[in-house]
Amino acid sequence: MIETRLLQQFIAVAEELHFNRAAVRLHMAQPPLSQAIRRLESEIGFPLFERTNRSVLLTPAGTAFLQTARCILQSLDEGVTHTRRVAEGLEGHLTMTFINIVSYAPLLRALRGFRLASPGVAFTMKEATTHEQVEALESGAADIGFMRTPGTTTPHLRFETILREPICVALPAGHRFEDHASIELALLKDEAFVASPRPLGQGFHDQLIGLCQAAGFLPNIVQQARQLQTLIALVASGFGIALIPASLAIGMHEDIVFRPIIVDAPEELLHLDLLMAWNANQDSPIRDRLIEAVRGAVLPLTH
Repeated sequence: MIETRLLQQFIAVAEELHFNRAAVRLHMAQPPLSQAIRRLESEIGFPLFERTNRSVLLTPAGTAFLQTARCILQSLDEGVTHTRRVAEGLEGHLTMTFINIVSYAPLLRALRGFRLASPGVAFTMKEATTHEQVEALESGAADIGFMRTPGTTTPHLRFETILREPICVALPAGHRFEDHASIELALLKDEAFVASPRPLGQGFHDQLIGLCQAAGFLPNIVQQARQLQTLIALVASGFGIALIPASLAIGMHEDIVFRPIIVDAPEELLHLDLLMAWNANQDSPIRDRLIEAVRGAVLPLTH
């Protein structure tokens, strides 16, 4: 295998067409340079220079090899630069999973800022339930996720709460409690509820059940839907009421009303957390940069 040093020496001689000048340029003596070129020609099997007492000229093979040598060194330089930028988290690929985050403006600003600062990072974005995200992070199919509390044991995953919001109740327009500024949850014990299936988000589902239990009843869940936006549509259509994150109330249509709930329950049940999650057993400089970007943009809001 030809050493990069030999390529650099050959290029210097090819560009100077003079062994002494090339040796000065390379900060070496002329005899070792001549020996190096002869060794290179021996490895290639063809003369690269025509030498006389008065001149040094490239042979046709030397002219062809000059282009090859330059391309090799340029490719190597670019590869080293790319490797360094990957190691620094400035280039590469990141797979991100998330629940619907359209209502979380601070997080969206953090992601936008990261994208602008990291044009060399390619993203794969996958909307997924909390359960699906946990599986993807544990298997290495995803690098970072934004989810609800999983409610399951996840020994290899790390979680940070990045946003916290109250839980409210979504009612169809015209509901008997529509005129209430806030609603005691216990008053809704006889209502039909719509909710997401427990296997898709165990922590979120169990939290809502826990709130109802604190109010003295178990909810009568008559319909289930995979996405919270679908639950909202079910409420608007009159299938039932739903306990949802307050952020979903932003910009909703006239067929639904949202009200704060009143219930004597532990503080951890009264709010929903949006978590940032990643697998601590996997290295990803890009992911680590994104974690720091999100921390800097949204974590102050949780304190």
